[in-house]
Amino acid sequence: MDIKTTEKTGPAGRDEKDGGAAETATAGDLDGALDGDLTDDPDTDPADGPEDDLEDGLEDGLEDGLEDGLEDEAAAPAGKETGAGAAAVVSAALGAVALTGTWTGKVVSERETLVGQIKTSGSGTPAQQISEIYGDAWHSTALVNGAFALVALIVAVAVLVLPRHPSWVRAVATAGAVLAGLGLLLSIGTYFDLFLSLPTAGS
Repeated sequence: MDIKTTEKTGPAGRDEKDGGAAETATAGDLDGALDGDLTDDPDTDPADGPEDDLEDGLEDGLEDGLEDGLEDEAAAPAGKETGAGAAAVVSAALGAVALTGTWTGKVVSERETLVGQIKTSGSGTPAQQISEIYGDAWHSTALVNGAFALVALIVAVAVLVLPRHPSWVRAVATAGAVLAGLGLLLSIGTYFDLFLSLPTAGS
């Protein structure tokens, strides 16, 4: 009895062991096959998928656009500063010209003198000669200088009103505004004979 029981139980134990090993091997092979399929399949790799290609393209496009925008923004202030600096220098130059006189004012003054001489050559009184020859010439010069001063003042104020300019631009524009203001005041005073009046015939 004991021998038969042992013989029966022996193959059964081996079968159970062999079956367990076979089941274990089958499960391991299945897991390995699945892992190998997932790893070797290019469609399942996130790095090679079309969605990642689209994301890479979008990132590259955004980076390029951002760099271009930053370059444009960096170049824009430089252009604005150049224009503002040029305008400030022009205003200062026009203000100085308004104080010292211009070639245009000289030409206009000489023309008025010639016209006055022609008008009073035959029958003009001394008072008329003073007014036509000298008075009109002085007033014409003051008018031309005043026009230059007004333009210089407008340009200087425009530069000072606009924000975000370097300190040297604002300094030059301020100097132009001061010179233009002085030139405008002198021109107005000369035109209306506030500083020096015309001489009279008896003086």
